[in-house]
Amino acid sequence: MSTLLDNLNWRYATKKFDATKKISSQDLNTLKEAVRLSASSYGLQPYKVIIVENPEIREKLKAAAYGQTQITDASQIFIFANDLNLGADSVDAYINTISETRGVPADALGGFSDMMKGTISNLSVEAKNIWTAKQTYIALGTLLTAASELKIDATPMEGFNAAAFNEILGFDKLGLNTSVIATVGYRHDEDETQHYKKVRKSHENLFITI
Repeated sequence: MSTLLDNLNWRYATKKFDATKKISSQDLNTLKEAVRLSASSYGLQPYKVIIVENPEIREKLKAAAYGQTQITDASQIFIFANDLNLGADSVDAYINTISETRGVPADALGGFSDMMKGTISNLSVEAKNIWTAKQTYIALGTLLTAASELKIDATPMEGFNAAAFNEILGFDKLGLNTSVIATVGYRHDEDETQHYKKVRKSHENLFITI
């Protein structure tokens, strides 16, 4: 546990990446697997994760992110895109995956399926979209922790024009919306923020035990 805490103390929101340093295929696959294994409500994972490496697309995304250099200098960008207007078909696909993975007949999962569909159908479109967007932040947290374990820098970012991102990436045609992004790579020696002391609330100000 001390190693985990050391890694979390080591990580910070990198402001300047070293564009010459790239994440190895092995480490990138580890990050992807960590995100894949992340928790989500019901295990439904109502989102897609798009990893952007293409330099031309990244230049366009940089403009839609108000010129922030992390977009083009980081090794990769993880874009978490939540499903819009989640429907019964997504639940059916998930039930089929459970059936295939665990060797359980889909019919035996009818109660679980009906429960999920009932909960989702009672939500407005806006509420569903808010809920699916919230799920992406759980996956983002897993990415940040996994990256720190590998001593890979990762910067969560909300400072971007989501509509522009959606247009650039063709999300409108896929029923997706850019919820949150993270740039990953390695800090530049000239990034002064790496030397700042981490500022967080004290235990007394953060936790309440009842």
